Amino acid sequence: MNELKALKTFLLVAEKRSFAQAAREMDMTPASVTRTIAALEETLGVQLFVRTTRQVSLTGDGALFASRVAPAVRALDAARTEMTDANKADEGRLRINAPMSLGRRVLPQILCDFRDLHPRITFEIRQTDRLLDMVEEDFDLAIRISEAPSDKFTIWRKICPVERLLVAAPGTSHARVEHPSDLPPDACLAYSADSRRESWQLSDGNASVTISAGRSISANNGELLARMAASGAGVTLLPAFILAEYLHSGRLVQVLPDWAPPQLWLTLYYPPYQQLPPRIAAFSDFFEGRIRPMMTAL
Repeated sequence: MNELKALKTFLLVAEKRSFAQAAREMDMTPASVTRTIAALEETLGVQLFVRTTRQVSLTGDGALFASRVAPAVRALDAARTEMTDANKADEGRLRINAPMSLGRRVLPQILCDFRDLHPRITFEIRQTDRLLDMVEEDFDLAIRISEAPSDKFTIWRKICPVERLLVAAPGTSHARVEHPSDLPPDACLAYSADSRRESWQLSDGNASVTISAGRSISANNGELLARMAASGAGVTLLPAFILAEYLHSGRLVQVLPDWAPPQLWLTLYYPPYQQLPPRIAAFSDFFEGRIRPMMTAL
């Protein structure tokens, strides 16, 4: 840091063309500025300034050196400022990855409310449902609805359970089935992040049944599947927050209410921080405080 200070002193003297003015702006004595410049000249083996009783000006070597070091000093200052801001709770950038349906339905209001409290925090939001490599893809945190992660290098934080329901359009034969085995395979609409088949593991507390869904239709978007089910295309298994408006309006009804799939969790994933940066911890706490009541009210 002393070398950086010496370079800043040199650049300020070059800008002000005055040892005395540079000393005042850097809260140094003129003698200290003189010694700093002399030591820098000795290290470089060149004369940086021409000093007269009336003015201070750069030598040719001094001008060349200034042109080389000025961008580097600015870059170092910018990097230090960025790192300092990144470790403030109310400043810096947050790169967030969120599931598509959750991101569309509940995240906008949470982000707006958080920004009202922390207007100097900036956001970069990307939506995708697939699991991520948090280090390779450079996100500060990801919001996911999943089982516990298998990646041992990922930090994760459970927020709340996410209820999933089997649903179909009222009045269809799909809505009247009495046992999972009665579900027609071609009518089971599968959700999959890569649009492939899905296995529904259903249990009534005593028996368990596995249904292979997606033989005819699979998609990587829950909104699409909910609309198709509401149009009578079949049965689908989706989180309750996606289905809430369809159930309230009567466009969908729950099927086989006594048969439940394994529990999933709304979870925050992080890169392997030793300690969460303050801005990430602040958003995580705010997100949990807002999302829990929203999910339990469904």
